[in-house]
Formats: sequence, C-alpha cells, structure tokens
Amino acid sequence: MRLAILGGGGFRVPLVYGALLGDRGAGRVTRVVLHDVDARRLRAVSRVLGEQAAGVSDAPEVITTTDLDEALRGADFVFSAIRVGGLEGRANDERVALAEGVLGQETVGAGGIAYGLRTVPVAVDIARRVARLAPDAWVINFTNPAGLVTEAMSRHLGDRVIGICDSPVGLGRRIARVLGAKPDEAWIDYVGLNHLGWVRGLRVAGQDQLPRLLADPALLGSFEEGRLFGADWLRSLGAIPNEYLHYYYFNREAVQAYQQAERTRGAFLRDQQESFYAGTDDPDVSALELWDRTRAEREATYMSENREAAGAGEREADDLSGGYEKVALALMRAVARDERATLILNVRNRGTLSPLDEDAVIEVPCLVDANGAHPVSVDPLPGHAVGLVCAVKAVEREVLDAARSGSRATAVKAFALHPLVDSVSVARRLVDAYTAVHPGLAYLGR
Repeated sequence: MRLAILGGGGFRVPLVYGALLGDRGAGRVTRVVLHDVDARRLRAVSRVLGEQAAGVSDAPEVITTTDLDEALRGADFVFSAIRVGGLEGRANDERVALAEGVLGQETVGAGGIAYGLRTVPVAVDIARRVARLAPDAWVINFTNPAGLVTEAMSRHLGDRVIGICDSPVGLGRRIARVLGAKPDEAWIDYVGLNHLGWVRGLRVAGQDQLPRLLADPALLGSFEEGRLFGADWLRSLGAIPNEYLHYYYFNREAVQAYQQAERTRGAFLRDQQESFYAGTDDPDVSALELWDRTRAEREATYMSENREAAGAGEREADDLSGGYEKVALALMRAVARDERATLILNVRNRGTLSPLDEDAVIEVPCLVDANGAHPVSVDPLPGHAVGLVCAVKAVEREVLDAARSGSRATAVKAFALHPLVDSVSVARRLVDAYTAVHPGLAYLGR
C-alpha cells in the first residue's frame, strides 16, 4: 500500500514511520511519500527515517516531494498533519491572544480559532485534490484543530476522512492503569468534541470501574488528570475530563500561568525544532539520536504551565511515548485488512449526540472495519457538558462559514461567541491583530 504523509517534514513523522516498521502481514504499507512545502525539513526527516530503517530489510520505501499532486496520486491512505503558518504562526497566535488577556492555545479559545481560520482553506483544497486525484483513498486527519478541520474536509470527502487524536487514548490508558486493568480489555465510555470530551465510564468484563476511582482520593491523585483537576472537582463532575478542559475549568489560572511563562509553548517548540533541523545539517550527527533527545524534551514539557498552575508535578515516564501513531496504524489496519477495531475517533455525528446535527464531527468510540468508522451509540451528555459542546460547535461552524465566505464579520462572531473570549470588543481587536500578523488570513475582508 502507498501512504502519503502531508506535512512530511513534521517533527512527529518518525513516530508514524517507526510504527510502520513494526507492522507485518499482508496489506502493510510498502511505500511512504512525504510531502512538505519545506524541502529542508523533508531532508532532515528523511535522514531520521533512513536511520530508523537501517537493518530492516523490508522497510517501507520513502519518497519525498514538494509537489502535492504528485504525493496524492495513487495513494491508498493520506495522513494529513500540516501546520499552516508553521510554529512561528502558532507563537503569534499565542502572543496576540495573551496580549488581550485571553487564551492563545493552538486548539482552544482564540488561538484555536485563528489557527482554524488559516488552516481550513488549505485543508479544503487538499480534500478537493484527494477527491480528484485519489478518490478511493482514506484520509486520516491529525491537523489541528482536528475536529474542525476534519469537519471541513468531510464536506468534500464524506466519511472517507477520519480525524484522530492521542489525548483520549492517553487518558483511557492512564485510567485503566490506576485501576489495574489492561487498556486493551477495557471499554472507554468517552464522548465530546476533539479536546473537549469526558470519560464517563471504564468497563471491564461488563463492570464499570470508574465509580471506584472517583471514590478513592488516593487513586485520583495517582495520575495526571487527577492531579490536574483535583479530586473534589472530578467527583463533582462524576467523570474524568480530557486534559484540555483544564483551559475551561481553570481558565484564569491557565492564562496567568501562560502570561508569566518565559516563553509560550509555540515559541518554545519553534526554537527547539529550529535547533533540531539545523543540527541535522551536520552529516556527522546522528539525526535519529538528535530527534529522540528533542522528542523526549518536547513530551516532558507538554502542558507544563497547566501542571505548574495546578501543582500537578512532572509527567510520568509512561506518558512520554506519544500514541497517535498507534491510533493511525490501528485505523489503517482495520480499514485495509478488515481487522475490526474499536477506536476513539473524530467522525460525523450521524445522530450519536442528539443536540448536534448529523454532519457535526464529534469524538466518540467507533467500530472500524473495511467500510470505515462507525460511531457507537452513547448515553446523553449531562447538561453542563451539552452547553459547552454546543457552544464550541457553534463557534466551529462560524469559523467554517468565515473561511468559506471570507467574511470578516463572521470571523469576529466566531471569536466573540467562544466561551473563553468574553467581549465583542476583544473579538474585533483579535481579528485586527491576527490579520495583521498572518498573511494566511488576508482573505478576510474589511
């Protein structure tokens, strides 16, 4: 099979290739085409992949190209992990928002809206090209904001685009671990939107073990989300939120922590990755070793401001190994080989969550087979979660409308309606500031 990776010069591509190296059996990926607009990044990542493949006789062939159409032709799967505007764009998203006293995280709040506004037009163009050049391909989207971008692409690709995220997988794994259960043998009752979901149950042999966790302060304090949110708040919710809900439940603390940080997360990653890519220019340096050291630092510092604000301490070693590449591989195997699997994915609603319409992309457990991903029926959300999900989905729809129409007024509306932006005046200033620093937002009219 042929896999095209868009954003092929991205830092996390070696995780995907490493997973492919361990895959065996019929229907495995034999050719990987890396596409990126930055030839230097492609060269760097190619060096890492070459070292990963050393000694593996049947390693998938790697081809690089800066021609998008060439990358898509003949693809069986397309893995989309693009970053429109690069890490400089992310750093600007954070800086502009924090200057207004609101959150600038890349998927949540003002930063997520800005990132979505410049990413959706590019993602839609990709979807149209896939439909024309590789109509039988399945698109796996990891580009953030993952739910919003998947929904934009689904308007052109239907159910052949599926969004993935490693956050629910990591959360389910941590809960299972503290309960003494094997993650592969547990059913995770998870529901919501991307980066806006809750684990409401964890069933092992038909028995829900989550009440046991919620009733035990020691167990709750033994894993990251328990320390991040606090035992009392988790018991009040009766659920374990995705870590990104810390930005909503403790917004003032998160904004203050980000404002006081030496650098924003985007600026840290920009500087860190520039050092990595520059380092690979030296032919005497092991690109794989350099990448591995850089990755370890990246994972260890993930959401560090939030953990500091909550007094949650350092990340555990078991949480530093990533995970989205495993979800991507499991998804491809289930579709290509009809190896049925249950995965938490971003798919069209299809009546799964009654407050949302059929085409709204949600994040829920899905049964996956050769015909794609099928959302599993879930119990209704409690009122507080319904309100938040509906409010954020309404914002996503305004972002999609603004990207389609080029309407500046609609972009302002998207910012103003978000629960973490508390002023229409702030929304107007955000649009002015973002259009001034991002060439990719030039399409928004006056």
